[in-house]
Amino acid sequence: MKGIYYPKLAWLGIKRNKQVYVPFILTGIGMVMMYYIITYLESSDALYQMSGGRQLQATLGFGVNVMAFFCVIFLFYTNSFLIRRRKKEFGLYNILGMGKWNIARMLVWESLIMYVMAVLGGLLSGVLFSKLAELAAAYMIGMAPIYRFTMSIKAVRRVVFLFAVVFGLILINNLRSIHVSKPVELLRSENVGEKPPKVNWVLALLGVLVLGAAYFLAVSIKEPLQAMIWFFVAVMMVIAATYALFISGSVALCKLLQKNKKFYYRTNHFVSVSSMSYRMKRNGAGLASICILSTMVLVTISSTACLYFGKEDGMRMRYPEDIVLKALTSDESAARAVQELTGKAVSDAGEQMEGEVFYRYLDVIAERRDDFIATHDITLGFSMGTSNAQIDFSIVPLEDYNRLTGEQEMLEPGEVLLGVSKGSSYSYDTITLEDWEPLRVKRVVRTLPPNGADNADIFASYWLFVPDFEQYAAFYQGELYQGELSESVRVSAYSYYGFDLSADDKAQRQIVSAICERIGQAQIEDEAFPRIYVESIAEEREGFYGMYGSLFFLGILLGIVFVFATVLIIYYKQISEGYEDRAKFEIMQKVGMTEREIKKSVNSQVLTVFFLPLITAGVHTAFAFPLIRKIMLLFNAVNISLLIWTTIACFLIFGFFYIIVYRMTSRAYLKLVS
Repeated sequence: MKGIYYPKLAWLGIKRNKQVYVPFILTGIGMVMMYYIITYLESSDALYQMSGGRQLQATLGFGVNVMAFFCVIFLFYTNSFLIRRRKKEFGLYNILGMGKWNIARMLVWESLIMYVMAVLGGLLSGVLFSKLAELAAAYMIGMAPIYRFTMSIKAVRRVVFLFAVVFGLILINNLRSIHVSKPVELLRSENVGEKPPKVNWVLALLGVLVLGAAYFLAVSIKEPLQAMIWFFVAVMMVIAATYALFISGSVALCKLLQKNKKFYYRTNHFVSVSSMSYRMKRNGAGLASICILSTMVLVTISSTACLYFGKEDGMRMRYPEDIVLKALTSDESAARAVQELTGKAVSDAGEQMEGEVFYRYLDVIAERRDDFIATHDITLGFSMGTSNAQIDFSIVPLEDYNRLTGEQEMLEPGEVLLGVSKGSSYSYDTITLEDWEPLRVKRVVRTLPPNGADNADIFASYWLFVPDFEQYAAFYQGELYQGELSESVRVSAYSYYGFDLSADDKAQRQIVSAICERIGQAQIEDEAFPRIYVESIAEEREGFYGMYGSLFFLGILLGIVFVFATVLIIYYKQISEGYEDRAKFEIMQKVGMTEREIKKSVNSQVLTVFFLPLITAGVHTAFAFPLIRKIMLLFNAVNISLLIWTTIACFLIFGFFYIIVYRMTSRAYLKLVS
């Protein structure tokens, strides 16, 4: 009988407290299901065989680690609500003669039961929905799905191991919490924190200052590369400030409401505000968590949705023309020979070129130091806290610029036009290249030659349009790229030739093969024939769609998990507060408070505080928008209006579900207190 006593007692404990245990177990099932699905897709042979599937699996490989980390943090956090509810019961067991060792054995069985239910339920759901997820992933990367049902043993093993570790750590933490507590403390655990809170004005002020600094950082950064680097710093600042403000600021808000006699001394406000003021210091962390998770949902879904729905614009940024040939030479006669060879291959295929683009340029890896462009002894990368940054620097003949833009620009000796891209700016009157005299910038232009490689680079692009291009080419001639990077200067001379075709992707791929074949033959016949890089949008479309589709798919998966977390925290917050307030409302009912007045009081409490996380998440997202917009430029997402509308749509949809969750959980709260 002893062998089944503790399992039976553990099962009865779960059954009696199903109002807090069932949501936790369901969340565990959801976490297991999501982790299995993402792990299954990350190792799926069917996806690997699809074009674009490798990009998807590489993205999901990152998502697996993010999901594992979040599962640990989230289950630990939600378990704190659960164990707090049970402490009073454990204290009663302890006083009635059950030792802490006996309670520990019961907790071991509870953890084992919840682990088995979560893993079995999650794996069953994961296996059932994994094929649906695979079909959705195939659709997002634009490939025909493979209709074959499989189950990944590798994913099952990883799920079993990960959640065994998670539930084991939770059990150890619960045992520690019970061991260090005295029986009287366990009995009074639900009333912990029931002391008049004091406002920590230092913490509140610090939160305001840190949040203000994070907002200023988000709106003041100009360079996209800086935005990507400083984004994580700003995120950490916002998280810290949000917790500080909700923990201390919410107490201050309640104090201010209590001082407002016209507001406070009303039936529907008096009880709710007084109850909130006592527990805000503790529950402020819960509200801050809801706010942070809501912000993560909005930012993750809106940005990945913008990338996915704007993938055609992004692809055209990366591949401005259907076919591009970059010859490793700045000699115009050699470049014209490449054009003739290409034109013959296209005409032999029965097609005709459209929108031809041709220009020559020197591509220099350099570092911008204010108005000085360094090419020797540079530090590759970006220097935080300074204006120094690696850039893509190109020198183009003025005649090619005029041909591309249709302008008739004239420049004096020592005068140049400067082109700047990727949201960068240049405010100096001169620009100085290392080993050259300062050049006067006649004006800064935004109409730049098409170059998909520069658009795809994370560094800003600067273009120098000069009337004496041959001088620059001759100066750098001894240090041009010849198969190995120069130790002192990294310079490449290119002739860019691009054009469009009206043919479909299959025909374009055949034309590209014919062009490459002719180029190979020309290089065999003439050793001086330049090396040529060929890019085709038809060849790259599947991989490009695979990358953007995988980001959106991962964004949806993480968004679902964040929504799960938000819903559960809201639910536990309402339930725990319902148990705390039940005795107060029972007393109020005995002295004449009606059920209608209770409902008004509950609504007052929710409207006063409950929607603060949603509103604050909206404010966070609004201030983060300039930073996100610049980061999106690095992914070739230039459609700002699409980003605006996806962000607004995500906020409205999330707000709608937030209201539904509020109504459902507020009913549970009302049922408890009335």
